Amino acid sequence: MPPGNQSTKFIFITGGVVSSLGKGIVAGSLGALFETRGLKVSLTKADPYLNIDPGTMNPFQHGEVFVTDDGAETDLDIGHYERFTTAKLSKKNSFTTGQVYDAVLSNERDGKYLGGTVQVIPHVTDQIKAKMFEAAKGSDVAIIEIGGTVGDIESLPFLEAIRQVRLELGAQNAHFVHVTLLPYIAPAKELKTKPTQHSVKELRQIGIQPDFIVCRADRSVSEEKKKKISLFCNVPVDRVIEAQDAESIYLVPTDFHKQGFDQKLMDSLQIWTQSPDLSDWDRIRKRILEPKHRVRIGVIGKYTDVIDSYKSIQEALIHAGIQTESKVIVDYLDASKLSEQDLTEKLQGFDGVLVPGGFGVRGIAGKIQAAQFARKNKVPFFGICLGMQVAAVEFAKHALELASATSSEFLEDSKESESVDSEVIHLMEHQKGVHRKGGTMRLGSYPCELHENSLAKRCYGTASVSERHRHRFEFNNAFRERFESAGMRFSGTSPDGELVEIMELEDHPWYLGCQFHPELKSSPRSAHPLFASFVKAALKHSATK
Repeated sequence: MPPGNQSTKFIFITGGVVSSLGKGIVAGSLGALFETRGLKVSLTKADPYLNIDPGTMNPFQHGEVFVTDDGAETDLDIGHYERFTTAKLSKKNSFTTGQVYDAVLSNERDGKYLGGTVQVIPHVTDQIKAKMFEAAKGSDVAIIEIGGTVGDIESLPFLEAIRQVRLELGAQNAHFVHVTLLPYIAPAKELKTKPTQHSVKELRQIGIQPDFIVCRADRSVSEEKKKKISLFCNVPVDRVIEAQDAESIYLVPTDFHKQGFDQKLMDSLQIWTQSPDLSDWDRIRKRILEPKHRVRIGVIGKYTDVIDSYKSIQEALIHAGIQTESKVIVDYLDASKLSEQDLTEKLQGFDGVLVPGGFGVRGIAGKIQAAQFARKNKVPFFGICLGMQVAAVEFAKHALELASATSSEFLEDSKESESVDSEVIHLMEHQKGVHRKGGTMRLGSYPCELHENSLAKRCYGTASVSERHRHRFEFNNAFRERFESAGMRFSGTSPDGELVEIMELEDHPWYLGCQFHPELKSSPRSAHPLFASFVKAALKHSATK
């Protein structure tokens, strides 16, 4: 049984048929709807892979790593949860099979199982439940998403754990929501329910009967199809929820509300609250569907084959569009695959240029070219993490005429031998000699002091902020004086003044680089100040073209 507050209601979200169905969007949307009724919500992602966390995983495989205030490197769905709700999540809200087994084996070595045989049931499942209950503490509703797809061997211990939770707490305190796919078969000209039937059959074989089925489809789901799913999956027809492809993920909460999804869950879980206030989501919906302006932003990256690698960047630009009543069109360019001429030609079509974070030397030449183009042509430029470092290297090379200017990260990767005098960006002192990869960077929230009369302070409207970081390398203070004398201002620093957090060009309409990741704290209800200001500047630039 869960310790402490046992009045928490649990909603477990599973997925079937295929991956990438949008379980995180379903979880976030339900969380948003519950919050409109005054409920306190917690959201947790349980991932079945053996990695301790996604911090060392390739972006091409896993997408971006979302960082919390307390420095946890988590699945990108944690980002969805924070964008849809006001919950500020932590390392408790994201755990993996790797973490579960690590804890179980540590307990075994410490003798906590009194010499007993360690097994999946009960030891692994108990550990999974303990993590879920810990994350749920203090919330009225705990929404827990099980990663992967039903039928995968990796997720079986998690499914067994949530089956046990339902048994222990009772149906009125724990519900199962299954997200599934209804594929459209063109020759037959119809949506097919058979994959959903088989997916639910897999769940029922392990003792889980869904309470609600969310049907993902590229078109409307007919009442006839809903009745068929109801009959074969043993779910009341009014609990078969349509989730048709939407123009924006931020339309999903109101789409669900129109179907009574949140009210049906409330009734079934015996939760009584105030009437929902959807005014924020109605405003967001209107601004997405009826934009007054259009602006085109070029994102010059290196993981562009998998756009989820820049999920929070993409969403933060959309949030800025909502705030400025604009449709933000985002084009991704792979800096490592374009020739210098091709890149220049494409850059000319953008109203703003953004260079995001990343690791390693691949694509750096293209990113430097993008920073130089934006600087010289007065195009709004936003450099984030590696993007700020690239802008610093570009400025040193071309404005200060330090031809050998570079970052020690690029030298490390390329095995080149250069003088440390050329390293505009260098390794933090405490990172030297670190070889273990996971969780060893400057991670999580750190304070930043903003300087007077700066673009950064005008954006934020305050003298100090706290932002999330994920990096090892920093600006080399030996170059500060030369940068400042050439017009580059360091407008945000750590409280002791030692670490450069923000740099901006004085003689430019909008040119700013930041060492942190502002995209991680943006939401559709409140766009991040830097992104909102950047998009406004891009709109102004567009009007002058």
